[in-house]
Amino acid sequence: MAESKDRHMSRRSAGILMYRYRDGEPEVLLVHPGGPFWAHRDEGAWSVPKGLYEEGETPLEAARREFEEETGFPVAGEFVDLGELKLPSGKRLRVWAVEGDLDAERIRSNTFEMEWPRGSGRLIEVPEVDRGAWFDPEEARRRIAPGQLPFLERLLEILRRRGRDDGNG
Repeated sequence: MAESKDRHMSRRSAGILMYRYRDGEPEVLLVHPGGPFWAHRDEGAWSVPKGLYEEGETPLEAARREFEEETGFPVAGEFVDLGELKLPSGKRLRVWAVEGDLDAERIRSNTFEMEWPRGSGRLIEVPEVDRGAWFDPEEARRRIAPGQLPFLERLLEILRRRGRDDGNG
């Protein structure tokens, strides 16, 4: 049991928090997890597109791969490291921000198999992400998983500082 717990505790994920400006105000792209467990959950359920990375893969490479797998869109630009946090699950998550734009209505995720209902032995195929959307900071704070909220706050602070530095804020 301890070995499995240690392995779980050392799992590492990486993700990309994309942002854009609409009418001079920032918006962030969040994704909603697919599958029956998340189907009726909304506030506190949305996430940065993210996933596990393995030895030999850099966190940023994993973040870019996972973004494309979960949204169907490649991501490029100037990546700003928002740091790493330990999530309530024990997993460590490192996130980068990047300015970009995509049509959230066109997000198409990869899929995975899961047993549903649990314990039934029946496997179903579900998308990792069932939808994505752009949110203003206030709405994003309500929607994002609580363990990921510090990444949103870090991004907003960086954008505020840049706005002042550019003479726009």
